[in-house]
Amino acid sequence: MSDSVLLMIYFADLFYRNRQEVIVTSSVVACEAAKILCAFLLIAKEGSWKKIFKEWTLVGALTASGLPAAIYALQNSLLQISYRNLDSLTFSILNQTKLLFTAFFTYVLLRQKQSVQQIGALCLLIIAAVLLSVGEGTSKGSSKSNTDDTLFYGIIPVLVASVLSGLASSLCQWASQVKKHSSYLMTIEMSVVGCLCLLASTFKSPDGEMIRRHGFFYGWTPLTWVPVIANAVGGILVGLVTSYAGGVRKGFVIVSALLVTALLQFIFDGKPPSLYCLAALPLVVVSISIYQKYPYRIKKKEE
Repeated sequence: MSDSVLLMIYFADLFYRNRQEVIVTSSVVACEAAKILCAFLLIAKEGSWKKIFKEWTLVGALTASGLPAAIYALQNSLLQISYRNLDSLTFSILNQTKLLFTAFFTYVLLRQKQSVQQIGALCLLIIAAVLLSVGEGTSKGSSKSNTDDTLFYGIIPVLVASVLSGLASSLCQWASQVKKHSSYLMTIEMSVVGCLCLLASTFKSPDGEMIRRHGFFYGWTPLTWVPVIANAVGGILVGLVTSYAGGVRKGFVIVSALLVTALLQFIFDGKPPSLYCLAALPLVVVSISIYQKYPYRIKKKEE
C-alpha cells in the first residue's frame, strides 16, 4: 500500500509541475470505481454470485456499509490533499497512527482489549507521530506560509484521516461479525456509497466547479491511471493478506512497506529521508512489530 502512496505523490508532483493538477474528487472516484471492478472480478472468480444475490438487501447493505463508506470517502479526500504536501515516508509513518485509533474504537464498539505490550507499542506510535508533527511542521520551508501549508494541508489532514480510518475500520469489523458480510461485497457497497457521496458533494464544492468547467478527467494522462489502479489493487491485497495470512504477517508486510518506501523515495526523488523521519521510522517499526507479536490473551477467569 505504501508503494501506491509513493506513486500517488510522484505523479501528483509531475502534474503540478506541468500545471495539469488532477481534480481530487475525480481521482478518488476513479480509485473507488477500480476497487468495485476488482471486487466484482474476485467474486466472479469465487463463483459466489448466487449466494450473495439471495442474501443481499438494500437495508442490510446501508446498515453494514453506509456509514463506513461515507467516512472512508471523507478520509480518502483528506489523504489526497496530504499526498501533495508531504513526502512519501512522512505520510506513510503518520498514516500508521490509524492503528492507535482503530484500537481505541474497537475497544469502544466491540470491547476488544489490548495487552500491556500493545499499549506500550501504541505509546511509541504516539511519540513518533508527535515527533513528525513538530519536526516536519517546523523544518519544511523557510517561510511561515510554507510551514503552515505543511501543517494544515499535510500533517493535520492525514491525522484526521487516521482517526476516520480507525472509526470506519471498527464499524466494518462490527458489521462483519454481526451481519456476516463478505469482504468483497462490503468493498463494493462501500465504494458505491462513497462514490455517490463524493459526486453529491460536487454540487457545492470547488472540485465540482472545476469538473463542470473543465470536465471530469481534466489534467488526466495515461500515467494518471497507474497510481489509481495501484491504490485500488493495494486495498484489495491488504484485505486478502489479512484474511489468508493473518495479522502477524500483515504487520511484517506493513513494516517492510515502510522500508521499501524509504528506499524508493531515495531512488525516485534523489533525496535521503529527513532526520525527523529517520528518528521516527524505527519507533514505528518497533511499535507495529510489538503490536502484532503480543496480542491480548484471554485469561481463564475471563473465559
